[in-house]
Amino acid sequence: MADTVLLIDGNSIAFRAFFATINSLDRFTNHAGVHTNAIFGFNNMLDILLKQVEPSKVLVAFDAGKTTFRTEKYGDYKGGRQKTASELLEQMPLIKQMLDGYGIEHYELKNWEADDIIGTMAKQAEAAGDDVIVVTGDRDLTQLATEKTTVAVTVHGVQELEEYTPKYVEEKLGITPNQIIDMKGLMGDTSDNYPGVQKVGEKTAIKLVKQFGSIENLYDNIDTLKTSKMKEHLIEDKDKAIMSKDLATIRRNAPVEKSLDDIGYSGPNVEVLRDFFTDMGMKGALAKIGGAEEKPAPKAKWSVLSAANIGDALKLKSPVAFGLEMLDDNYHNAAISAFYVGDADQTFVSADLSLLDDLEFHMWLEDPARELTVFDAKRMIVAAARLQLNIRPACDELLASYLLDPDDNSADLGTMARRRSYLELPSDAEVYGKGAKRKQPEDDVFYNHLALKSQALLKLRAGLLTDLEKQGETDLFTNLEMPLAGVLAKMEMRGIKLEPDTLAEMGKNFEGSLAVMEQDIYREAGHEFNINSPKQLGTVLFEDLGLPAVKKTKTGNYSTNVEVLEQLQSAHPIVKDILSWRELSKIQSTYVNGLQKALQPDGRIHTRYLQTLTQTGRLSSIDPNMQNIPARGTGKQVRKAFVPSHKDWIIYSSDYSQIELRVLAHISGDENMREAFREGRDIHANTAMKIFNLKSPDEVTPDMRRQAKATNFGIVYGISDFGLARNIGITRTQAKQFIEGYFNQYPKVHEYMDKMVEVAKKQGYVETILHRRRYLHDINSRNFNLRSFAERTAMNTPIQGSAADIIKIAMVRMDKALKDAKLQARMLLQVHDELIFEAPASELEELKKLTASVMDSAIKLAVPLKVDSHAGDNWFDAK
Repeated sequence: MADTVLLIDGNSIAFRAFFATINSLDRFTNHAGVHTNAIFGFNNMLDILLKQVEPSKVLVAFDAGKTTFRTEKYGDYKGGRQKTASELLEQMPLIKQMLDGYGIEHYELKNWEADDIIGTMAKQAEAAGDDVIVVTGDRDLTQLATEKTTVAVTVHGVQELEEYTPKYVEEKLGITPNQIIDMKGLMGDTSDNYPGVQKVGEKTAIKLVKQFGSIENLYDNIDTLKTSKMKEHLIEDKDKAIMSKDLATIRRNAPVEKSLDDIGYSGPNVEVLRDFFTDMGMKGALAKIGGAEEKPAPKAKWSVLSAANIGDALKLKSPVAFGLEMLDDNYHNAAISAFYVGDADQTFVSADLSLLDDLEFHMWLEDPARELTVFDAKRMIVAAARLQLNIRPACDELLASYLLDPDDNSADLGTMARRRSYLELPSDAEVYGKGAKRKQPEDDVFYNHLALKSQALLKLRAGLLTDLEKQGETDLFTNLEMPLAGVLAKMEMRGIKLEPDTLAEMGKNFEGSLAVMEQDIYREAGHEFNINSPKQLGTVLFEDLGLPAVKKTKTGNYSTNVEVLEQLQSAHPIVKDILSWRELSKIQSTYVNGLQKALQPDGRIHTRYLQTLTQTGRLSSIDPNMQNIPARGTGKQVRKAFVPSHKDWIIYSSDYSQIELRVLAHISGDENMREAFREGRDIHANTAMKIFNLKSPDEVTPDMRRQAKATNFGIVYGISDFGLARNIGITRTQAKQFIEGYFNQYPKVHEYMDKMVEVAKKQGYVETILHRRRYLHDINSRNFNLRSFAERTAMNTPIQGSAADIIKIAMVRMDKALKDAKLQARMLLQVHDELIFEAPASELEELKKLTASVMDSAIKLAVPLKVDSHAGDNWFDAK
């Protein structure tokens, strides 16, 4: 029986995978911030192919570089192509690493293209009697189609393939696969940038090829053509046509050093792939190959605590490990099933929560001298408060581990213990299961797991604290992150009052507006249809109304995503109406309806803050995400439903103004930027003047300021010209000019960024003003793409991280200041660089003075910190 040989065009598939998910680029990153969307798409395609094709031999071919024998023949070959996005470049070596895990050979050949490698290997396979499947995103390879070789071309992404056989090529184009190079020679190729014959397009080229069979025969019989402009062009561009055919011809005799025997495929190395997918954060791919091999949990020593032996627990010596066990993530309402408490010598476990009501034991746990060691202090504080227990943990090992390496942010003690080389504790998922399948095991297994947690906490404690001291982060841990956990716990427990009637009324108004919008859309379309159906909407726009189709989806339907519709706004009034309808519909479902579902019985929203998620130290909010409540447009009205808890109280907002840019001015030492802030200038207008070569701020238009603002903040985030161009809708050339203009205006910023890269290369990490550290493992990598990503991270982490530190300092100090001033005012929310309070209206003036005093002086910078504060009857009016 013939073998099946699978040949994959690596660069083409990676490119297609990258741009298939370009609108979700920022969501596809791993714990280190490396983009993974191309890896994700490539893996999905590979997974499908290997199952469907079941190949016995596989090779993925890559281009070796820009210079090939074709560029030697024609210097402008592929010359019109823009530089590959750095976000894609950084993924290319990782795709090859993934292929190694799959046990798939990959190959590149200097001076040759991947197409030539594929053509040569396909010829070898055919000669051996094998069947060949070529997978590519480039239709040029369809010239390789034979009775033994099928060329599968990606359609709208990478998971849908269009199969080209000789018969299909003839049905689709009316020519044979061998004649595709003649067609390309006549029409040229704008993508590969070779000329062809002027004014000859695909239809004309096919007509000529069908008539004459080949370019050579066409020119042998050129005199038979009637006199015409086309004939003149053909004669004039003869050399170009012959050269273009040569450039289009895939070579099938490249000096490939791989044989068919070298590309045999026997299956993946599951362990290697497991490590790779874990590192990439690709949970779906990881699930497909199965988790780690299960090992029986070790046995721990423990005693069940009861009223009879509770006195023994009081003899435990500090430090004491303590934990309340909850199987669900949301500790505000999750069932508390048991607790553990122990020291280095003895561990007690119990499911009898009434023991915590024992007065002596209760007071013993609340005593700060007890040095309670926990995992996730905020979770423990909130859960304990539900049991009327006011604990003040001295050490949170989740926070400690996070500070030591923010890339390692697993909120599971077992996972953290393994990474700290303490391997005796299974993860909660291994003991309880995941998601809806979580289940508490029988008592012996359950209690043993709790005892292992207690013992792990105490065994790991000393090492964590020692490492914090070595990294200079003890002060950050003890005086900022640990107190902040308590502050956040109080904020979460307070929550913020939500008026459901306001939301309900808003919902009715939005429903009325949506109904009116729908009728306008139906009138413009000429009939009713399901606006929410992309398929029906595509039919209306591109068939009924005849609008130009921008692109299609993977399933072959018309794409009607936001990017497409925004390009068509000027084409027909219905497009703008659909965008408005979608925006309002999302506000209705996500916020008006969604927030009502999140409302707790006490009439308040209790979000949860993730203190250990981001690599920069920023806080995140979930269940619900209060940091995503719209601040602009129609959606901002949702903020009207957030109100004070009491009559005659107000909502008060204090927001740091341009804090990241002020941090940048401080740490870069750039006098132009510092002067702008000291003099109170509009920093974005200031930047716009330089970018657009203006002499006065009065010349700066709102759009110029918007683009300058995007550039200012883009620089902070290490944005590339590709990213900036995509964000503000300009060309990459313009974006590059913007960035250059920025550095001309603020030269010390450029020097600072170069300096931070050198510092990172020397010591392997960068730090914030408060010595929050982030390790950059690839900063000295020999791989250009990995190194480039690490360099960008080195530049922006100190800026973002220091801004995060400052707002955290403000939160801790504001909590203390409110208490010391004996004010009733209380902090409710943190939203990026903004703090939200509620307070009696009578305290407003004192609160203004207090927030200005505390927040402006949170840290001493070379430029002033500026806080904008506002008050109102609700969050909308306060901002």
